[in-house]
Amino acid sequence: MLFTTTSEAVRAWVHGWALSRGAGEPSAKPWGFTVTIGLPGHPVSHVLPSADEATVRALTAGATGPGVRLKAFVPAESLGSWIAPGWALTGTTGFLMSTALRHDAVRTPPVLPTGYRLRTWTRSGVAHARVHDPDGTTAAHGQISVDGTTAVVDRVETHPAHRRRGLGRAVMSTLTGTAAERGATVGLLASTTAGRALYEATGWRVAAPLANALRGPDPAPTDLTPRNAGGTGRPPSAGTGAGHRV
Repeated sequence: MLFTTTSEAVRAWVHGWALSRGAGEPSAKPWGFTVTIGLPGHPVSHVLPSADEATVRALTAGATGPGVRLKAFVPAESLGSWIAPGWALTGTTGFLMSTALRHDAVRTPPVLPTGYRLRTWTRSGVAHARVHDPDGTTAAHGQISVDGTTAVVDRVETHPAHRRRGLGRAVMSTLTGTAAERGATVGLLASTTAGRALYEATGWRVAAPLANALRGPDPAPTDLTPRNAGGTGRPPSAGTGAGHRV
């Protein structure tokens, strides 16, 4: 069955997304979830299923470091007006999308253009699909995690030189078919505006808008230390052995 509320869908999505990314188990908070990513430039993501202005302002004004991300299932213009100084929206408008998965559907290998090859494998509970062009270069790829009866599609991309050849559909049908065979009955994914048309054409539906924000780097420190007339770079003292305060 599909989800009845956005919060329910987001709760399922964040666990599958964390599994797909090899991140830590989502930590439940009063306002949503914190996921430890642990990558340079992306240490943590905060996920807010039902964001509001007061919550976003309090969270983004807190002592968070550069690279922290915020995912909120609200229109981008709303999130942009709520975030504290030092934060900025990233990417274009996104969407949380869902679909029903049929385990009884007859699976047939996708038909690829001449010379293209599909490779699949599973690692650490995440299934991967990759299409190679005749030269062996990756033309399209994606992955999917299964957590109970929910599957989360992630990182689906077709490289620009290989678009409009059905490669994205081939990857999606392979991933969702694999998830259905593993017992998943519902699929979820976070889509960009550009990808929305592809997914809607194959039965996916928008469940909620999705906006992303990033905490930028801290301002560069300014050297306000006074310098003495001799140009030694040492601050003037208030007498031999005396300390000073800045």
